[in-house]
Amino acid sequence: MSVPVRVSEIVMQTPEIRALRLVREDGAPFTPYRAGAHVDVTGPTGVLRQYSLCGPPDDPSSLLIAVKREPDSRGGSAALHEVGEGDRLEVGEPRNLLAVAEDADRHVLVAGGIGVTPLLSLAYELRRRGEDFVLHYFARSRQEAAFVDLLETGAAFRDLVRPHFGVPRAGQPAVLAAEAAASTASSHVYTCGPQGFMEQVTSVFEPVVGAEHVHIENFTATEIDTTGDQPFTVELDTGEVFGIPADRSILSVLEEGGVEVFKSCEEGICGSCVSGVLEGIPEHRDNCLSAADKAAGDQIALCVSRARSEKLVIELY
Repeated sequence: MSVPVRVSEIVMQTPEIRALRLVREDGAPFTPYRAGAHVDVTGPTGVLRQYSLCGPPDDPSSLLIAVKREPDSRGGSAALHEVGEGDRLEVGEPRNLLAVAEDADRHVLVAGGIGVTPLLSLAYELRRRGEDFVLHYFARSRQEAAFVDLLETGAAFRDLVRPHFGVPRAGQPAVLAAEAAASTASSHVYTCGPQGFMEQVTSVFEPVVGAEHVHIENFTATEIDTTGDQPFTVELDTGEVFGIPADRSILSVLEEGGVEVFKSCEEGICGSCVSGVLEGIPEHRDNCLSAADKAAGDQIALCVSRARSEKLVIELY
């Protein structure tokens, strides 16, 4: 369910990134959310996009998002760069694909560019808990780094942030090597940024902490090779059975059959359509489930993923 909000403040973080502070139009407080959450935001043109919440999770007075103007924007980021203070938007309920691990001896946050936004809320939460953490922040330059004043000089973070501006992609593993060496199998790593950046962070830390302790937040979908896709069957826990052709998604077939499924991005990023798997083997093609979730095989993103078995039995969340 979405609620109407008003833009109460706009701060240009960089020439291409603006932070929007949102308050409820009815003046009521927001419900505190879990760190690492994102929300659906519907702009003035009706385009819906997902944005990470980057303020303190326990502050009910407002929500804070950061929007980067993308050169190939399909209307979402461009529209939100035109709104002004006082303009009305719609936001959905916060959803989490990234969250603080409860059993870590240490938390390592690694951000690339605008990928700092979901990690910022994690940093607020870790600071509130008094846990051991560090935030490594890579950007092309200080001028292109969002929230840099807060991170470098704010009392909450200044001793816990390691800025790395102008470090080329090839030089980033060497910067992170010492951090990986100081980590253990009980440490957890959280990263967000361009796909190649996150793959590089994973390659540095995974041999030390393990794949299940590297948590990734994706902003963009990866291209999926559909060559060789085969039809399969999906049965709902209600007993309804649907045939999924080789060229159709589970989500589209269910919707055509009159089944209501919560959805948003339809690209395997936001996690809106993730449902439970009761029987069968899913073929994961999403960028929202964690490595541990995919290994467990008990969830599936209906918009992009398919089946390795001839049949899946699923329950809709």
